[in-house]
Amino acid sequence: MTAITAVLGDITGQRVDAIVNAANTAMRGGGGVDGAIHRAGGPSILRECIDRFPDGLAAGDAGWTTAGELPARWVIHTVGPNYAAGQRDRSLLQSCYRRSLQIADELGARSVAFPLISAGVYGWPREDAIAAAVDTIAAADTRVAEVRIVAFGRDNYEAVRRRLEGQVGQGPATA
Repeated sequence: MTAITAVLGDITGQRVDAIVNAANTAMRGGGGVDGAIHRAGGPSILRECIDRFPDGLAAGDAGWTTAGELPARWVIHTVGPNYAAGQRDRSLLQSCYRRSLQIADELGARSVAFPLISAGVYGWPREDAIAAAVDTIAAADTRVAEVRIVAFGRDNYEAVRRRLEGQVGQGPATA
């Protein structure tokens, strides 16, 4: 069973096997989580994105690179749907979590840190973004032992923690 915890903080500081990046379709860096990961990880992540994903990725898909200067081995890049631009198919958001965990399994990652995908500039309603994250991760058939949902901001952290407390069999939420 995968232990899921809420963490308040900066995803780029998480010491896990894989950090998930909420990327854009071009896979060339951007703002928010994507920009923070590229800045903290250094230019090698962008070089790998260009080499591995010359045509980018579609919403709902995921791929990986090494983690550069980050305290992780890999970055799993996933492209969330842009709710603000009319991409409102929830199955694409759920696919981001499933595909990221599938890639984590392929890599042999046992610990993964996720941001709240699409909940920032892409405008997905926070409570539904949290529900999609927690419920999809909890239902996933994965060998990943530990998943951290890293919330940037106390309000998001508290909302994730509350959702986790509602999950049967989940460990305690931690800060």
